Amino acid sequence: MSFRLTHRSTLVAPVRSAVHSAWRMALALTLLGSTACNKILDVENPGSVPEVALSDPALAPALAAAAMQTLQCGVMQYAAAAGMLSGEYLNANGFVDNHPWEWRGVVEIKGAPGSCTYTRATTAMGFYTPLQQARFQLDDAFNRLEKFTDAQVPNRLALMAQMRAYGGYALLLLGEGMCEMAIDNGPKLTRAEVFALAEGRFTDAMTRATAVADQSVLNMARVGRARARLDLKNLPGAAADAALVPAGFVRNAEFTEGGAAQRENRIYNLTIRNEYLSVAAPYRNLTVNGVPGNVPDPRVKVKDAAKKANDGITPLFQQQKFIAATGGTPIPIASWAEAQLILAEAVGGQAGLDAINRVRTANGVPVITDPAPTGQAFTDLVLEERRRQLFSEGQRYGDMLRYNLPFTKGVTIKGNTYSDLTCVPLPDVETRNNPNFK
Repeated sequence: MSFRLTHRSTLVAPVRSAVHSAWRMALALTLLGSTACNKILDVENPGSVPEVALSDPALAPALAAAAMQTLQCGVMQYAAAAGMLSGEYLNANGFVDNHPWEWRGVVEIKGAPGSCTYTRATTAMGFYTPLQQARFQLDDAFNRLEKFTDAQVPNRLALMAQMRAYGGYALLLLGEGMCEMAIDNGPKLTRAEVFALAEGRFTDAMTRATAVADQSVLNMARVGRARARLDLKNLPGAAADAALVPAGFVRNAEFTEGGAAQRENRIYNLTIRNEYLSVAAPYRNLTVNGVPGNVPDPRVKVKDAAKKANDGITPLFQQQKFIAATGGTPIPIASWAEAQLILAEAVGGQAGLDAINRVRTANGVPVITDPAPTGQAFTDLVLEERRRQLFSEGQRYGDMLRYNLPFTKGVTIKGNTYSDLTCVPLPDVETRNNPNFK
């Protein structure tokens, strides 16, 4: 069988582009989606925005919404790329810009920092540029809001809390996915240094959200700080934050159909609408351990489409977690379920098992009645629970890096050899333009 590769090129501007051009793109995406169900993004279209207008307090809510929209794009790009890097998804299309994210091609990935200017049919991945742009825009919007007054900008203090919480997630995901980092043309940062910056953003967000009684942002920041502390191996701190998140809480990246493709759930487009990705074997036909009759695990719903995918070679298995026909299914950024699993990992023992069982019960999964395992056995248990509960949310990749879990080796179905890449190296757009890396 012959196999044809088609090249799609994407021009990516350096992360440190002019403030005006970065904001213009973000505002355009937000305004295209301003009729969406996400109230955060419900803003009036101010039309064409000259650079001087960015300092106009009347535009501040639109700038804040645009910054959050860029972060949502970054979350989506991260979840999709991390899903391929961690082996949740297989490449199932014929486009050369997508393949390397499965077999982890070093040169190709360094040349693909990603973008938020894509269409439904785009196969290119990459999360560095979207998350860096989100980080910059969120910080910039915060700094502008800080100079305004409450009389000039309604809900100014609430917006500032949101900028800090969302900014924490931009840093957190960059820290989890990248081998090293740089911020605003600055020096090399270690992953731990980036996690510490994220922790600081979340702490500030928690203080500000408490002051304005915004429980959603407060709990979003609690989950984020617990996750950052887990990355920093501060287990008592992670447990303390995670334990405060109330049952049922979730803060989503919201998507909707129509307008810009960036306002749609891209995992839905990649896996169902376009059949570009297929769920990998370790996530197919999962059952609940200890239940007679091999009951399917409802946390990892996968459908065998009984046909080949877009490339005509890969068997198509479709995720059923994000399946709204409109492509508007949200993706969790922070949730009680994640917080409980952070708590479980941080405390271990019977208290940890109790946290695992609370999440199982919420999903209709039978609880584990055996005594709580210890040592490596408990670590294996909580990582498996996280693998299933947080499937397709970009979290498995971080777990593999935190615990140095083995990445896929050998050769793909299409004959590509998996590389030794684990974390993502800084892209060429950074190393070639940042004087600290020359």
